[in-house]
Amino acid sequence: MTELTARRLDVDALRALQAIRLHGGVTRAAAALRLSQSAVSHKIRRLEVNIGCELLSRKPDAPLFTELGEELLDYAERILSLHDEALLSLSKTSLAGRIALGMTEDTTCTDLSRILGRFRRLHPEVSVRAQVRMSLTLRSMLDDGRLDAAILQVFAHEVRPSDVVLFREDLHWVKSPELSLPDAGPIPFLSFDDACFYRQWAFEIAKDSDLVFETVLECTSAAGIVAGVASGLGVAIVSSRHLSPEMERIAGRLPQPPSVAYVVRRARKSRNPALDVLVAEIKRETDRYGCLRIGPDVAVETAHLRRSG
Repeated sequence: MTELTARRLDVDALRALQAIRLHGGVTRAAAALRLSQSAVSHKIRRLEVNIGCELLSRKPDAPLFTELGEELLDYAERILSLHDEALLSLSKTSLAGRIALGMTEDTTCTDLSRILGRFRRLHPEVSVRAQVRMSLTLRSMLDDGRLDAAILQVFAHEVRPSDVVLFREDLHWVKSPELSLPDAGPIPFLSFDDACFYRQWAFEIAKDSDLVFETVLECTSAAGIVAGVASGLGVAIVSSRHLSPEMERIAGRLPQPPSVAYVVRRARKSRNPALDVLVAEIKRETDRYGCLRIGPDVAVETAHLRRSG
């Protein structure tokens, strides 16, 4: 047996390595994977011994991954994707039908697109039509029968017993460190359109306090809101996945927003076997990583974010 064939890339270890990049550290990766920190560390260390190189940098103030670790992560993404697709292909059943699926804008650039693409390849007789709308609009479309199911956000206390909860997130008020908020008068506010329930909550809260929000940017894109915050246009409410080192979280000055849940909500219709399979695949994927992944560089160490008083 050659030295090359004696080495192995363990799938569970690759998944742990990927989770560390996604969640920004071993501790948070372990929580997302529902494992102990020592179990995750052991998987990575065993992989390092097996392939003969260090993957995680253990020096203070160094990047999280070594250069070889970053290189392996690029391969891990493709290996795990093919691994999971192969397993699903071997266990697939004959499905046919149509699915009208709604989703929010911030889920279109996540694992969800990959899951839908894989589902299409595995089940070519199922037609999936996806529509991107705001969460409140998706709720209306479900109620009037225009959608079979939707992946949307709701406040955590609004989750229904029939909802499939994918993951939960905290919301944060943020601004640019260069933006000084006025002591009195309107606070410049960046939001989505009228169908944004973040915005509706903020305006309702303002009615019961001395706060006045002046909308200075209305944008249907999460990326547009993030860019507006970074440019110092005003304050905004963003979820944990959209935090970045360029943002400053606002503590104490504004009321704490409720947490949110991403759920799959189905219309009240007869059973759809194809939809059952799709929802199960989405749920399995989010359980594996603790969220719908936006990309490797989105998860950040929140400890690096500056707080304002």
